[in-house]
Amino acid sequence: MKYYKKQKIGENLLYVMVWLAILLVPILNSKMMSEVHVSLSNILIAWQQIAPYLFIFIIHNAFIVRYVKRHQYMRYVVVDVLFISAVFYGVDILDRVLGDFATPEHLISAKHASFTDLPVYWNIVLGLFMTCANTAIKMMYQSLRDEQAMEELKRQNLQAEMDYLKYQINPHFFMNTLNNIHSLIDIDAAYAQDAVIELSKMMRYVLYESGHEAITLEKDIQFMENYIKLMRIRYTEDVDIRFDYPNDLPHDVTIPPLLLIVFVENAFKHGISYSRPSFIHIRVRYIDGKVYYSIINSRHTAEPSGKDAGIGLENVRRRLQLIFANRHTLAIDTRRPNMYRVKLIIPATSHD
Repeated sequence: MKYYKKQKIGENLLYVMVWLAILLVPILNSKMMSEVHVSLSNILIAWQQIAPYLFIFIIHNAFIVRYVKRHQYMRYVVVDVLFISAVFYGVDILDRVLGDFATPEHLISAKHASFTDLPVYWNIVLGLFMTCANTAIKMMYQSLRDEQAMEELKRQNLQAEMDYLKYQINPHFFMNTLNNIHSLIDIDAAYAQDAVIELSKMMRYVLYESGHEAITLEKDIQFMENYIKLMRIRYTEDVDIRFDYPNDLPHDVTIPPLLLIVFVENAFKHGISYSRPSFIHIRVRYIDGKVYYSIINSRHTAEPSGKDAGIGLENVRRRLQLIFANRHTLAIDTRRPNMYRVKLIIPATSHD
């Protein structure tokens, strides 16, 4: 993953910068003490005594710290202490054996340039401090990587759930529309052919346009108009169907697809009767970056309320929560037994 590589590069870059700073300290120290010329002998002595720390860091960072990742803390402590002790006691023994071969006589007086010229036990303590710091830094970066990985997983899960909810609407919508065309075939075959053409346009929208995260509000309104046109086929002029929206909507205002149509479907399913007066009134407005959507319909069944609102409404509730969290308003009023009212306010995106 990209973020994992970036975090790893950042961690390694930090180590490089720290060790470059450490290696530069003897040069600066030698410059300050010599005043005129940099003392190469002092620098070599300092680097010679820093070398065990660098060796410990490399081995610890590459191998020993893995015990912490595996949660083998006791083994980590034991291995770390034994390794550091072995390195510094080995260096001390080697220094004693080689004697002046390791540090020539003319360099002994310059040993004060090294800030690591300490007894063995102090070197071990400093080594432990260094490895603990290395472990803390590595765990910090690992925690950041884990957190980012978790956020990425959550985002992918949410996207998968939104896609599932969105595309679950499609079969529901096509089933209703095909039922309308089936009824029309017996009434007016020529009109049914025109209806099939209109349906193909809507299918193109569902298959291609709705695959995007957002579509223009204009296209979504046109989609609802086409749907209403197909639904009118089944009903007489006595059914009062109104769709009110401004003609001067900005062309670049976008919203998530297939949100508004669910409430229209619900209104036709539960709000229209062949034997009783029925109506559906839909209104869309765009004001100050928000879409205001309301739909009022007659009510002839007791089903579209609460959790009994059907797959479509439950899905749109979940999608709204996933997309907008608490930045939307959905109010469904079922207090009147003969009327069903929906008010929805959602943020819209404008690309001005």
